[in-house]
Amino acid sequence: MAPFGITSFWSSFPRLIGLLLSVLASLSVPAHAQTTPASLADAVEYRLGAGDLVRILVYQSPDLSFDTRLSDRGVISYPLLGNLQLGGKTLREAEGLIAKGLKTNEVLKEPQVILFLMEVRGNQVNVLGQVGKPGRYPLEAGVTRLSDILAMAGGVTPSVGSDFVTVVGTRNGQTFGWTIDLPKVFDFNATDRLADLVLQANDVVYVERAPMFYIYGEVQKPGQLRLERGMTLLQGLASGGGLTQRGSDKGIRVHRRGTGGKTEILQPGMDEALHDGDVIYVRESLF
Repeated sequence: MAPFGITSFWSSFPRLIGLLLSVLASLSVPAHAQTTPASLADAVEYRLGAGDLVRILVYQSPDLSFDTRLSDRGVISYPLLGNLQLGGKTLREAEGLIAKGLKTNEVLKEPQVILFLMEVRGNQVNVLGQVGKPGRYPLEAGVTRLSDILAMAGGVTPSVGSDFVTVVGTRNGQTFGWTIDLPKVFDFNATDRLADLVLQANDVVYVERAPMFYIYGEVQKPGQLRLERGMTLLQGLASGGGLTQRGSDKGIRVHRRGTGGKTEILQPGMDEALHDGDVIYVRESLF
């Protein structure tokens, strides 16, 4: 029996493709399944970008099959066809463009072209603010959600990062900005995943700094602390380790900046909510 070489591979190639398509069809999503959001289907079709590495295979034409990287303008140089603009196209559209060029220029009568995405570099997202590793991160082929990018960036910085993330980008030619509540992103019991936004190329993800309050005086752990949602004065004191033996709950004062920028000195109740930037001062007991 002759060894299995490249000729044998290409002769069986159409059958392999037919088998693959049959398997994929059998794994299709049932008609009653729901997708969220509506743009999700479009997001699955990855669009090539500058710097992406692709592998081009042309049936029975090894001289026309090779790996190449898209230029900064999303262009490749292809034998006998010159420069081809692949940036912004899906893999299927790029295959069609190359096949059409080969047929139009009478290089091949019925060209069969397949592209594989080998490395993603062009479509990237900027991640800024309170994350472990700020920087630019590539979108994976298919769907890349906000939770995926935050994981790549090392997650939100503990005790400093906010519960709110702002995403700025372009959709349908229009600039948009969306502030997202992070707990909703990771609420896996939710009926939809709209908060876990599907990201697109050149989106900017900014994790804000968490609101803070300050506590000093007769407390166990004075300093700057993260202000949790709905935190009361009593909870703020507990976060500071509670009062020392010399501390007085009657000598607690809260310094708060007012709307006009002037600082007010308040004596709120234990169940009153703290504000961002509040400074809690615990006085020493007189007895």
